[in-house]
Amino acid sequence: MKRSLVLAGALFVAVMSPGMAHAESAPGCGPVTQIGRTAYIGADAGVQLASVKQFKGCGKNWAYTYVWDVYHNQGNDYRVSAGILTSSGTKGYKKGANRQREVWSEGTNTLTTCTQAQGHLYDNPEYAAFATTDKRC
Repeated sequence: MKRSLVLAGALFVAVMSPGMAHAESAPGCGPVTQIGRTAYIGADAGVQLASVKQFKGCGKNWAYTYVWDVYHNQGNDYRVSAGILTSSGTKGYKKGANRQREVWSEGTNTLTTCTQAQGHLYDNPEYAAFATTDKRC
């Protein structure tokens, strides 16, 4: 993962266009509203590779992960996932196919619970980088 982060950092400087997601519609739900701030996978290493967001809509919470151009355009294999974290564990977890840029969790019946969205970026079977949004109650 470190090699990928270094390459992504170099590409980020060269491209200066991260390709952020503009998600507004959860699968089978329609328009949703983002709650809380966006978290960034890779930010701890100084480069933002993917965005993680939490939404509400259709009486449910949704997690969303989107891989930015700076990482996707490298052409490497990767997978991303999204899930809703609660005090009783992860809900609605979904993992995308190889090089699938965006993943929505399943909608979860957790609007009355404190939740966080969590996204993972797997580019190595033994390791995943991740980010978690702020807790929303």
